[in-house]
Formats: sequence, structure tokens, C-alpha cells
Amino acid sequence: PGWPRLLRSDLAATRPGRTERRTTLASFVQFTDIHLTDVQHPLRYEFFRAGGPGAWRPHEALTLPGVVSLVERVNALRRGPETGEPFAFAITTGDNGDENAEIEVEWFLTALSGGRLDPNTGDPDRYEGVQDSGLPLYWHPERDLRDQDKQVGYPRIDGYLAAATRPLRSPGLNIPWYSTFGNHDLLSGGCYPAAGTWIEDVCVGSKKLQIIPAEQAKWLMEGEAKGVDPKGDRIRAVLREHRHRMRTVTPDERRVPLTPRQYAAAHLAPRHRGRGPLGHGYTRENLETGDLYYTFRVSDDVIGVSLDSTDPGGHYQGSLGTSQLRWLERVLTRHEDEYALVFSHHASWSMDNFTPDPAHPGEQRHGGAELISVLQRHSNVLAWINGHSHRNRIRPRGTFWEICTASHVDYPQLARAIEITDNRDGTLSLFTTLIESAAPYRTDFEDLSRTGLASLYRELGFNAPGADVTLVGEPTDRNTELLLPRR
Repeated sequence: PGWPRLLRSDLAATRPGRTERRTTLASFVQFTDIHLTDVQHPLRYEFFRAGGPGAWRPHEALTLPGVVSLVERVNALRRGPETGEPFAFAITTGDNGDENAEIEVEWFLTALSGGRLDPNTGDPDRYEGVQDSGLPLYWHPERDLRDQDKQVGYPRIDGYLAAATRPLRSPGLNIPWYSTFGNHDLLSGGCYPAAGTWIEDVCVGSKKLQIIPAEQAKWLMEGEAKGVDPKGDRIRAVLREHRHRMRTVTPDERRVPLTPRQYAAAHLAPRHRGRGPLGHGYTRENLETGDLYYTFRVSDDVIGVSLDSTDPGGHYQGSLGTSQLRWLERVLTRHEDEYALVFSHHASWSMDNFTPDPAHPGEQRHGGAELISVLQRHSNVLAWINGHSHRNRIRPRGTFWEICTASHVDYPQLARAIEITDNRDGTLSLFTTLIESAAPYRTDFEDLSRTGLASLYRELGFNAPGADVTLVGEPTDRNTELLLPRR
């Protein structure tokens, strides 16, 4: 059964009769952290799993059927579950791909706009990833090997790898959609600058590292977590040390990492228009400047602001440069007579990365606490909507609500519908409703159709060793009515 809707009156008191009086200001859907993944990529960081089971997802070969099933659900739902108002658009809040690879960007744009998807890369005739490596560190769905995932109940599924790399079609969203930039959309592994660096050579190369000692994996993970290795020097040293142990795989130029301008250009390609708009928020100006932030029209009374919270200097946490922060203040001031919704990839508590931007080395970086202060100075801001932490969390921020939604790759794999109403009593309501994919609840391990794989994706994700089941959040982080005073 669906979770109940809980009223949160942290920022405004309730008044009777609002249900009969209210009018709808906006109705839309948020996707976040889809992480479409090329699992045969030479520089996947699967070898981190030697440092802990949660560092690799056994189900990530199924990200494509997973997102197609989510698209199908939104298309079938069509309208906000509370107000009945048709969805005006969907917006993704970053980490649309996983490795900033051209092919992953192509998959993302095709999945949401509609068309044929081919999950296979490298050798067109065989799988070349860790799930046929013979290493017990990884789940081998088609072998009798007692790998560590089978030891905790993962099944043998004959034909799994062929099915996971089989072409499929997405109907595309039947509503317009917008795109927001995340750290995995720029940085290798979400952490390291890639385009034009030594990492690019590895990405399009023919050597893949599959396993390292546990202590070395923990050392690498520590470097990532503490942000002490934003350029990936530790990774480079490990790759050099183990170069003679690497697996030879088929190189693929489509794995090349993209610059921000190239990312915007891919969105502006006419074949990816779908239900529009062309560019999905990005414009020719973004293409010229390389700045991936913009505004768009949510409804007659509401403006949307999409930020770029990724730090180009490296590390997975986020921040904003001074020029973007000043731009945001100008936008909010210019639209002070309208309501505003702010979208970003990073949540406030994950914006503590002040690594200098190589393109603007003297520019100051600004964190989550400062961004909250800026938004609080503008009474027209209703909500800051984000992702990144893979966790459902909703927090009152004095004058607005911060709404963070969990990912589509880790449990609970849900999107969020958001509806905004004017209650005509001096208050506004923001309704948040988590929605699941169209895949069946019960998994049939013999069903390797696209729908069957989407169901399997959800079940494997829930049971992934090391998975954090608290990411679903508290009941007050899920289906809610969030009250605000009407200004």
C-alpha cells in the first residue's frame, strides 16, 4: 500500500477549508541520480569493492530497463496524484550517467526523449565486464562460482548478461523535460576531472583493472571521501602499479568523457528533442559559455532556476562559484514578483567542496550554508529541490523547503511528483509524492524481457550487499503536504 501523506506545518499554521479553496500553481515530476552505467567501461571503479561490499552494485547492468520502466510509469500516471493537475514537465537533478561517457549521455537523452537503446559497448558479440571475470568479489549470474553475492542468496540466472546488453526501446516521456548537471555528468567516478586528462586515455583504451588488495581499495576510498585526491593521483598510481594484471577489453571511442560544452551540445541535438524543449533547458548561450545553469518557465506564476553545483576541480561534493551565485541573486531579484523553485544536484549538506575551478582559479567557491542564506533573502523562493545524497530528506529552511529525493539506482528507486497550490487562505502547499516504476512487484527470474529485467533491477537493488535501507527516509521525508505562508 502507498505511504500516507503527512502534513508538515513547520513554516506555517493550518487553516480549515483549504482543500475546497485551493488552486494549482504547478505540477511536475523530479527524477534524480539515474546513473545510467556502461558496465564494461575500462575505468569503472568496481575494484573499490575489495574495501567493502557496498562499493559495487550487483544490479547496475540493469539501469537502462530500470529507467525505461520509470518513464512508463510517469506516462501512465499523467497527472499529480493530489490535485489531478496534468504534469507540465519532468526535471532530472543530475547524475544522469555514471562515468561522464558520451555513450551514457546518449542513453540518457534517448531514454527520456524516446528511441532505441543499445546497452552493449566494446565487443559487439560478447560481454567484457567483471561479471564474467571469474573473481568471487563479484556476482556471476551465469556461473556456478560461489561468489560473495551468491553466498548471501543471489541467484544464478542463465542468459542474464545477454539480456542485460540486448537493445531495447524507450517510449520517451510524454511531457517536456529539463536536465540538471551532476558530478557524475562531468567527473570520472563522480570525483575526478576526465575530459582532456590522462583519464580520457584510459576511458577509450583497452585495459581494465578488475581487482586490487583490500587495504589499497580502502586507501582509495578514504581519498575520495576526504577530498584529498581531487585529481585522481592515487588512482593513477594504482593503475600503474597493476598494469600487468589488467584485463584486455575492446576499446570504444563512445566512452570518451565530455566537456560541459559538449554535454550541452548533445542536449541541443534535434534528434533528442522528444517532447521538448530543444536543449532541455540548455541553450546556445550555455553552449558558448560552458556555464550549465539556466532559468525556465514552470507555470504562469512560477519560475524555475537550474543550478550547476558540480565543482570542476574535482571531488564528489559540490559548491557554486561566485559568478553563478551572483547570477542567481540577479535572477531571483528580477523575478521577485513571481514564485521561484531552485533545482540543483547537490543538497545543502553536501556542498562543502572548495577545490578551485581550473578555468577560474581565483574565483571563490560557496557552500550550502551560504546558498541557504541567499535563498532566505528572497521571499519568492518556495523550495530548493535536489538529489546527490541518494536519500529522501525534507527540511524546513526558515522561508522555504529543501526537498532532497533518493536515487533511481539504489533502493528505493523512486521518482517524486511535486504539486504546488495556493490555498487562498494566506498559505501555500507543496505536495510531494514518491512514485515507483511500472515493473511488477514480484520478480520472475525466468523472465528476461525488458519488463522482467526492470522488476529484477528493483529486487536486486533492495537486496544489494551493503545497501543502506535508511535512504528511503522517514515518513516525513516521503509523501507530504508542506505548508508555507503566502507572501
